[in-house]
Amino acid sequence: MIASPLATGNGAFVVHKNLEKLIPKYRVYPYHPYRTLFPPSIWSTGRKAKSELIHTTPDYACFHKQRNVPLVLTFHNYVLDAFMRAYSSPLQNLHYQTDLKRFTKRSVFLADKITAVSQYTANLVKKELDLKEQIKVIYNGIDEAAFRPSETAKERKKIKVLFSGNLTKRKGAHWLLPILKKLNSNIEIIYTAGLRGKGGLDTHSRLVNVGRVDYSDMPQLYQSVDMLLFPTVREGFGLAAAEAMACGLPVVATNCSSLPELVDEGKGGFLCGLGDVNDFAAKINLLAENKALRQEMGAYNRVKVEEMFTLNRMVSEYKELFEEVLTGHL
Repeated sequence: MIASPLATGNGAFVVHKNLEKLIPKYRVYPYHPYRTLFPPSIWSTGRKAKSELIHTTPDYACFHKQRNVPLVLTFHNYVLDAFMRAYSSPLQNLHYQTDLKRFTKRSVFLADKITAVSQYTANLVKKELDLKEQIKVIYNGIDEAAFRPSETAKERKKIKVLFSGNLTKRKGAHWLLPILKKLNSNIEIIYTAGLRGKGGLDTHSRLVNVGRVDYSDMPQLYQSVDMLLFPTVREGFGLAAAEAMACGLPVVATNCSSLPELVDEGKGGFLCGLGDVNDFAAKINLLAENKALRQEMGAYNRVKVEEMFTLNRMVSEYKELFEEVLTGHL
């Protein structure tokens, strides 16, 4: 059996649950993220199972390592570098630069194999942790059967722009209202409360909070809007962007981290400068005024997902990796 002990409330959890659905004997053992405030409390998670292999994230993997059981790590993101300090709280920064960095380095030392969900993340991890060994890139996969374009035409006066993610500075949530104020009057921004389901933004008649949306309901939400706004600061992969692309939507995102690996500038959407409110607003207004362009970019994105970011492709690559590690451990 492959055990995946993992904290809930993040994109990594979604990815590993998809692996659980499609890989026999793969099981996710979830725990509340608050338990990481006292890491020894997660030591027992999944430990009673007779695991042949452990697959988890690097932050607390050292607490899940078992003797004579191979450990595979996947970096879904990396936020321990100096650049991210401006987008983290003082307590987060203290945590990141002390115990979490130490846990991560220890986990990497114990790992039999390390993967990352984008080339950007792999390169960043190698640089920051001074790693010499290869990091295998396995792009996240989207269930393209569930996340698919709407079958009904969108005929309405208002243009709906979706922001999907936790309401944090890292996701660029603090730029939503400034962007909205520069948009045409027929455009509204719909935003979720992310997987954590917490928080809200300042009230505005064209800023609509739909709260926490169950993951099973996300395809319907994407299908109900016209484009995705993704003003994020750092993405290990960018699940929201890939999900929107699978649903045939154009994406207006930050030109940073892994996003150029997903969004092709001028073909599947637009990549804007970090925090460049004017640029984001201009590109959204352009798409809002051009239905044909929205459809063309959305169709391009759907094809790219089918070619590069399918769920079956991701599962196949992980299965091959797990078999390789297990064979080498005999």
